[in-house]
Amino acid sequence: MLSPELSNTFVYEDEPDELITGEAVALELRSASFVLRSAGSIIDFLVYGAVLIGMMIAVFAFASNIGLDQAISTALTVSVIVICLVVIPTAVETFSRGKSLGKLAIGARIVRNDGGAIGFRHAFIRALLGVLEIFMTAGGLAAVVGLLNIRAQRLGDLVAGTYSQYERVSKFANPVVQLPGQLAEWARTADVAKMPDSLARRIAHYLVAAPGYTPVTRSQHAANLANEASAYVSPLPEAEAEVFLAAVSALRRERETVALTGERARLDTVRPALTSVPRGFPSNRG
Repeated sequence: MLSPELSNTFVYEDEPDELITGEAVALELRSASFVLRSAGSIIDFLVYGAVLIGMMIAVFAFASNIGLDQAISTALTVSVIVICLVVIPTAVETFSRGKSLGKLAIGARIVRNDGGAIGFRHAFIRALLGVLEIFMTAGGLAAVVGLLNIRAQRLGDLVAGTYSQYERVSKFANPVVQLPGQLAEWARTADVAKMPDSLARRIAHYLVAAPGYTPVTRSQHAANLANEASAYVSPLPEAEAEVFLAAVSALRRERETVALTGERARLDTVRPALTSVPRGFPSNRG
């Protein structure tokens, strides 16, 4: 828990779950684990297997009703197997950009190794090799290969240059440090000089992670950071080290925001002079 002095110091803002590129591919997300991939593969195996059995029953019934000879029945059987195990999985992953029922269930998507969306070639290679490593070996070959690499890629992924990317991430509450009320008067006249970037980052990290520290570690860490930061602050307020750090962080952010706003306003003022044509200079306008 935060100390009473810092109870109103943090305001939490929601960050988006993921960063989306122009191809609607989530970036900076980890690959799906072996267990999740196995669960998704089992779901897909059962779905495609059920479709295969259903179509085979329909083909046998159709062949027996109209009296097809053995050669035609065999050709239809092979065609059904190819459609269910290669054509349908390829079409599903191609048109859904790497999704399938099993992947939807575990929150994953098949993407290229560079993070981009897969195409027909990738989906076809995965489906073709999937017949061998998933259906012909009941997933045994895929499991062995998946356990031998950190991204849990099966043989089809390695050949196609793809992997399964986990897309479900929890929302992260981003804390924005506010100026402690007890130091509002001090902040009006305080002078905070530019700090080294490393120190500013350590202070920001501490203010976020402080609730997870033990009381002793929290106090010592705050005191050390406050001692370093005091060289850049005048006058020094009479406050606890953690409150002082929160005030310094909030004050620096507010003043940097004001400076950037002022700079943008000045640029907007001179922008017409930068884009307009000098007097007497020929214009390209017709």
